[in-house]
Amino acid sequence: MNAFRTPEDLWERLPASRHPASRPSADAPHAVVVGSGFGGLAAAVRLAAKGWRVTVLEKLDAPGGRAYVHHQNGHVFDAGPTIITVPFLFEELWALAGKKLGDDIELRPLDPFYRIRFADGDHFDYSGDPVKMRAEVRRISPGDAAGYERFMAEADHCYRLGFEALGAKAFDTVADLVKASPAILKMRGWRSLHAMVASHLQHPKLRMAMSLQSLLIGGNPFSVTCIYSLINALERQYGVHWAVGGTGRLVQGLVGLLQGQGGVLRCKAEVRRIEVDRGRATGVTLASGERIAADIVVSNADTAWTYRHLIEPQHRRHWSNRRIDKGRYSMSLFVWYFGTSRQYADVPHHMMLLGPRYKELLKDIFRRHKLADDFSLYLHRPTASDPSMAPAGRDTFYALAPVPHLDSGTDWAAQAEPFRQAIAALLERTVLPGFQQHLSASLVTTPQDFHDRLLSFKGAAFGLEPLLLQSAWFRPHNRSEDVEGLYMVGASTHPGAGVPGVLMSAKALDSVVPDAPTYAKTHAHARQR
Repeated sequence: MNAFRTPEDLWERLPASRHPASRPSADAPHAVVVGSGFGGLAAAVRLAAKGWRVTVLEKLDAPGGRAYVHHQNGHVFDAGPTIITVPFLFEELWALAGKKLGDDIELRPLDPFYRIRFADGDHFDYSGDPVKMRAEVRRISPGDAAGYERFMAEADHCYRLGFEALGAKAFDTVADLVKASPAILKMRGWRSLHAMVASHLQHPKLRMAMSLQSLLIGGNPFSVTCIYSLINALERQYGVHWAVGGTGRLVQGLVGLLQGQGGVLRCKAEVRRIEVDRGRATGVTLASGERIAADIVVSNADTAWTYRHLIEPQHRRHWSNRRIDKGRYSMSLFVWYFGTSRQYADVPHHMMLLGPRYKELLKDIFRRHKLADDFSLYLHRPTASDPSMAPAGRDTFYALAPVPHLDSGTDWAAQAEPFRQAIAALLERTVLPGFQQHLSASLVTTPQDFHDRLLSFKGAAFGLEPLLLQSAWFRPHNRSEDVEGLYMVGASTHPGAGVPGVLMSAKALDSVVPDAPTYAKTHAHARQR
């Protein structure tokens, strides 16, 4: 996969049948995509490139899903994903639409990728520069230098087997699992990520610095499979980037590609039900009562929510309510978006502020489902790289805290403000002294918002937790196990969360959905029903 190095390479490698052509004909098969997150928009672009007529339906008033954009008092807040890796996955989409990513989007590489600040004030600058990384490791623990090299070698091994070989493969049958089993065994995927890191590194700070990456995809380092060490290798391979103008610019770019292909995006169009006739998806019904016919339906909505709330129980032998309820779900997030009327030049673009507890805090979040008094934060300051995200002379931030999903029973209507104040107090006494007197914008998102606004089951931000037995074939399939003509993309299906993961889910969709002419020939009778 990493052979795709330039837009020109991508174009040359596209089969002739996938080279951008005229818009789909009026009688071409129709695909309805539910949700306009990165996964849904990527799926829509890929389907349009295969000759499908595509309609994307979005509940919110603007596209993006978790990558929605908030605006307040001149500040631009990317609601969700901000760490962009693996640019070639975007380059592929632009090439499929006959365009070049660089003509629309500037991806600016970051150095360091992020700063990890420990509770004692010490920090680790995590970057893609091998020399700098070795120096940081030796500064904290000279005796771990050789162990770090062993860890990165094993992470590279997991990247090759897990990302390159399996990431874009739809696990459709048991045979697919059997074929992948040797690779999983080679990676010793039954180990947790933290256990793998600890087998190479002794210092607790280095163990935290090399294992916390799984939290970016909703996984507890102490229980997520070690296969996800591939994130460390992936970041080193492709770097960490910022889309100038914000992540929302990538969303706008994908919408532009789709519309240029003849696709349609409809906002304020919440899907209330996926229609099923004789075991096959035939379209959707909106909250307004409008019915939209489709040959296939692709859900970019949370998979648990899709099965639990959009498909009637009699059509779900595999994903029954009981099975959905028994799943182990990822944590949720509390996010405080705020702006300041002055700038804080010593705060980098990405910073993780770790609290006094690591393992026990994660146990509170993932296992006990308890909102603890302490927390760790991801602090995002996009104005460090891109002044356009705030008015002149100001800063834009968000502070994100992993918290339990709604099984915690937390009354977020009552707890949101005290929790925000606790975050503000921590920032005030650490990296942003005196900042509260300079606040110029403020809004929050809670787990209840993930449930009510983004329709995430239990308010979990990343779907099922990426445990070994909830990954690959064990994760909700890209092609529905229950309903013919229903497909899944996004964070809660295979391969999982994170921008690369959701883009890869759309790529996996390519392997199970035929091009439009082939579909029209093989499903002629179904289309006449």
